[in-house]
Amino acid sequence: MSHTDPIADLLTRIRNAARTNKPSVDIPYSKVKEEIVKVIKKEGYLTGYEVNKEFPSKLVVKLKSRPGGKINVIEGLARISKPGRRVYSNVESIPKVIGGMGVAVLSTSKGIFTGKECEKNNIGGEILFNIW
Repeated sequence: MSHTDPIADLLTRIRNAARTNKPSVDIPYSKVKEEIVKVIKKEGYLTGYEVNKEFPSKLVVKLKSRPGGKINVIEGLARISKPGRRVYSNVESIPKVIGGMGVAVLSTSKGIFTGKECEKNNIGGEILFNIW
């Protein structure tokens, strides 16, 4: 099954699993998706992930729950740059998500980073999505 926007598919699968309080979700594997999941995990929104290389290869993403285990940590995901409308930002205009409570994830020439990492490394790029 081909997708026009595999990043939006990844975010939709994670968002739907978070809303239904599932502990994990399976996602078709790609290197870009793995890098995005690494960034989300590093920011504390996921407990972990596994790469299953058997055919068809998939990425098993484990969602993080709040104490009590009923509600997932991810409250929202918003795709910013889309195939029909790319959104780029230089280092001075990287957006703050919910006043700094959320994270903007950018694709740069050096890889996929958060907005804070981009500011620290003085690089801009394409704003992929926001997570809070």
